[in-house]
Amino acid sequence: MIKSPPEYVGFGMLTPVEIMVLEKLPKHNTGAIVTEVNEFVFDDAAIVACLLRQWGVTSGMIGTAVGDDPRGRALASQLKEWGVQGEVRFTKEYKTPLEVNVSDRKGARTYFWQRTPEILKTLDTADLSLIEGARIFYADWYDGDHILRAMDEANRLNVPVFVNLEHGHKDPEIMRQYARRATFCQAVTDAAQLGGKRALVGTARKLLKSGIRTAIITLAKGGCLVAQADQIVRVFAPHVKAVDACGAGATFSAGFIYGYLKNWNLEKSARFATAAASLKVTRPGLQMFPLEQIQELAEKLKVEHWVFKNDQFEIIDRILDLPRQVAAQGKRAQKKLLKELRLPAKPDASKINHPHARTKRKVI
Repeated sequence: MIKSPPEYVGFGMLTPVEIMVLEKLPKHNTGAIVTEVNEFVFDDAAIVACLLRQWGVTSGMIGTAVGDDPRGRALASQLKEWGVQGEVRFTKEYKTPLEVNVSDRKGARTYFWQRTPEILKTLDTADLSLIEGARIFYADWYDGDHILRAMDEANRLNVPVFVNLEHGHKDPEIMRQYARRATFCQAVTDAAQLGGKRALVGTARKLLKSGIRTAIITLAKGGCLVAQADQIVRVFAPHVKAVDACGAGATFSAGFIYGYLKNWNLEKSARFATAAASLKVTRPGLQMFPLEQIQELAEKLKVEHWVFKNDQFEIIDRILDLPRQVAAQGKRAQKKLLKELRLPAKPDASKINHPHARTKRKVI
């Protein structure tokens, strides 16, 4: 049976991961009780491939070689079990690397990874034929110059490129190399993925002025901002109890890519991605929530529409979508939902019942 080309193709590091959940990190030279352990396939390109498979999207992976050992064989079997297309290459030159992620009760993650030049160099000899026929190609900036060959091949084949730039935008040379090759660019404000509105606006301004066609800035519990041409959407994440933030950024990427592949508009894609990432952090591991549950949350998120002109951002539209069933239950249910979303209740019931609550322009 001939397989159809995968819609999504990821490119990058292949490594198994162990995700450990504990109450808090121990002091130096002491220990801590681990409450849960999960094993999966990393890095982000592979995470996105596996998440999209759970949502019924055909996916493929072009990765680094893994060791010809039990750990490497188990990784290949897991990708095959998930239905991720692509050849996993084995080598006797090194052992399969391992990543360990520790998530504490504050939702923070501390990670330990093996990424030697020897391992990354195997990307330079990877077969790129899987890209042909794909609808989107994904790569991470932290795999370095090794991703440029694959990005150029995707450009040659007119396959849109999604690059995860994270905090790499702080380096002008990295911006120069990757921005011109990328169709979609996902970034964070800094290495620790922290920052307020000023950091968000500054990063968005930098990406837009660099010529990025679709700029995506994630702000962890602060949600995201997505800009495409004259459309700018700011989506606020819901308040959730974070248990394991490992893979949250990749989950957002998978959610946005899913929306793109379904031909959704910018707002719907950004809503879905934010909801998917928010739900992901509420439980350890990378077993994804059902589409229906993600979409239900996505419809409740607070959204702002912005414009960018004269080197400034303006809020031109603030929208809160209330599900019809909630609106029908009256003021008490509405106030409860608004409280959950951390929004002030409107005194005018007619405005609450209306699916669109608007505000005047506001310069940022």
